[in-house]
Amino acid sequence: MRSELVTGALRYVPNRYLLTRLAAKAIRGFHRPNTRIAETANEVLFRFSLSDPLRRPKRESPRMIELRRAS
Repeated sequence: MRSELVTGALRYVPNRYLLTRLAAKAIRGFHRPNTRIAETANEVLFRFSLSDPLRRPKRESPRMIELRRAS
């Protein structure tokens, strides 16, 4: 099962070493107490297979920030 998740995540990440580094960082950030680390690792790899973890978030324009503050 996890090998399928790794294969799916490699679609967006160019090599396994970078995938391991990104996954370890994400697992530390997403892990919840009283849950198994293996479940968190599977969830992170599943999310990596759905979208590009290396993509930088878009910056919001100043106008969008003003509109969000106004509401």
